[in-house]
Amino acid sequence: MTTLAPPPAPAAPEGRHRAVTRPGSRLGRLFTGAPEDPRWARPALWAVLVLATALYAWNITSLTGNSFYDAAVYSGTRSWKAFFFGALDAGSFITVDKPPFALWVMGLSARVFGYGNWQLALPMVAVGTGSVALLYRMVKRDFGAAAGVIAALALTLTPITVAIDRDTNPDPVLVFLMLLGAAALMRAVRTGRLLPLVWSGVALGFAFNTKMMQAYLVLPVFLLVYLWAARLPLGRRVRNLAVATVALLVSSAWWMVVVDLIPASSRPYIGGSTDNTVWDLVIGYNGFGRILGVSSSVGSQGNGASFGGSSGLYRMFNEIMGGQISWLIPFAVIALVGALVLCGRAPRTDARRAGLLLWGGWFVLHYLTFALAEGTFHPYYVTAMAPGIAALAGAGGVLLHRALREGSAVRWAWVLPLAVAATTLWAVVLFRRVSGEGTGYTVAAVVAGVAGTAAVAGLLAGRLLGRRRLLGVAAVAAVVALLAGPTAYSLSAATTTSANGTNPTAGPSTGGGMGGGQRPSGAESDGRSARQPPTGGPGGTESDEDAQAGAGAGGLGGGGDTQVSSGMVTYLKKHQDGATWLVAVATDQTAAQLILESGQPVISMGGWSGSDEAMSLAKLKSLVAAGKLHYLVISGGGQGTGSEIATWVKQHGTAVSAYSGLYRLDASAVG
Repeated sequence: MTTLAPPPAPAAPEGRHRAVTRPGSRLGRLFTGAPEDPRWARPALWAVLVLATALYAWNITSLTGNSFYDAAVYSGTRSWKAFFFGALDAGSFITVDKPPFALWVMGLSARVFGYGNWQLALPMVAVGTGSVALLYRMVKRDFGAAAGVIAALALTLTPITVAIDRDTNPDPVLVFLMLLGAAALMRAVRTGRLLPLVWSGVALGFAFNTKMMQAYLVLPVFLLVYLWAARLPLGRRVRNLAVATVALLVSSAWWMVVVDLIPASSRPYIGGSTDNTVWDLVIGYNGFGRILGVSSSVGSQGNGASFGGSSGLYRMFNEIMGGQISWLIPFAVIALVGALVLCGRAPRTDARRAGLLLWGGWFVLHYLTFALAEGTFHPYYVTAMAPGIAALAGAGGVLLHRALREGSAVRWAWVLPLAVAATTLWAVVLFRRVSGEGTGYTVAAVVAGVAGTAAVAGLLAGRLLGRRRLLGVAAVAAVVALLAGPTAYSLSAATTTSANGTNPTAGPSTGGGMGGGQRPSGAESDGRSARQPPTGGPGGTESDEDAQAGAGAGGLGGGGDTQVSSGMVTYLKKHQDGATWLVAVATDQTAAQLILESGQPVISMGGWSGSDEAMSLAKLKSLVAAGKLHYLVISGGGQGTGSEIATWVKQHGTAVSAYSGLYRLDASAVG
């Protein structure tokens, strides 16, 4: 069996090309790199980071994200209570269906810089670029600078990552925290120290408070890698894991415990739950509901739309998902298997094998979970899989190239060419799916095909003739071939002017998933950015006649049979009469749009899908009696016509004739 002997310092051979003296300060190393790094390494890293920032931040002032989360961030800037709970509205009637850490990150930015497009996008750009830098550092440490640069570039150009890093969904924060946890874990593996392992658990805990159970997908891999490879006796490894588990549980559960201990009457309803507890949200809607797609005794509501296509092992390669994430999967799989074989009989604590197990496990667990999940599945979820694919492309590719160049076994002459050929052929298939969608994709397809053919021929000829320079040129051609497709899709995601904030995707539409830059349902039709500062404050001088003339025209989608218009918003603000909430509506989507349009708190009675039991008749009566709510919209879905609330409102409320479905409620109606 051919094995790679553990190298000295990762970049030692390249160091002979460097000057003897290098800046020794931390600031100097920031720009020039460590003394043992090749001269090109740090400039290459900075070039990748600049590219990542440019892709994620292009036209940042015009980026419109997910109005659902945007409204919650805005509400958090108006109320610290809403900020803490992650409430959709500043009156703290109901929370969003996720924990609030990502909202806190965006909310702090909005409180410091003001609420607006770039203020909400800035943290996402920062964590997206930070993830690229973290991945480079981790891969470089064990596999060398070339592997680190390739991994960083592959992550930067992952199409779905570009799309989601330009959005306000929580996934970019989730990925960054998971990578922080992985970096701390590998430090603990190398050093045997307990503290880095504890910090790894804390990072995963914060990731849990970003997107709950999805953060734990990497947990089995973390445990196995540490148990296998840490430089400690087994007993101390188990003890350290026990301590780190305590840190993980505390950092994961503190917000959930605090919220669930607060009486329900003193906090918002927990959106997405069936019993108004965070625990139910964790296990049900954001837990087994996402995987199993069926309701259960623990409150799953995860069944529903599958924007990424039908579940199954092929899902990542279907017409919706293929262009988002699958470009490098063939290469990553072959590179993982080949690199593990190359590690052969390396010691248990071998850092390179530990790294391969980490990134391989990261990729495999995410792949299986996302591919087989039968609940609600959005394409942008798979951005969490991208670091594993990118790391395997960099680390595995460099190890296979080294084996091709230096190994004596004949079988290594075809492994890397096979990986490049298979990945290039898959790129051709993906490009054929979008043929005719634009010149850029045609050019990218030609580049991928030509560069891939040249790379395979160059790798085989270089090995046969013993020409190392030819092998180097062929390796560069291989990188070009593998990244041509992701680059075309990423540029499309970075330059689109009509991004779908609810379900962002990259590249052209391929037949489903609300992709291809479509606008989210309910988005404004007047061209105003969803993240521009809402008008806020009391207001409106429009006459009732003018408001009636505008009824049902333009503005916001109301859901059901009710059209919520800009004229209605003006009318409601004029007649709010000191109420805490402007109006109560059926769903989160309608409430979020109204919050952003009016700048006032709006009640969502039924949560995201309209099925949450956040509003009861008794609660509605108490709000009306206290003068905290005067208006309610009765629509065709959720808490709409036929429900107990709708019946009572129609009997005791006053219909506003100018706006179908809108009713006025006063304290006298409760008496």
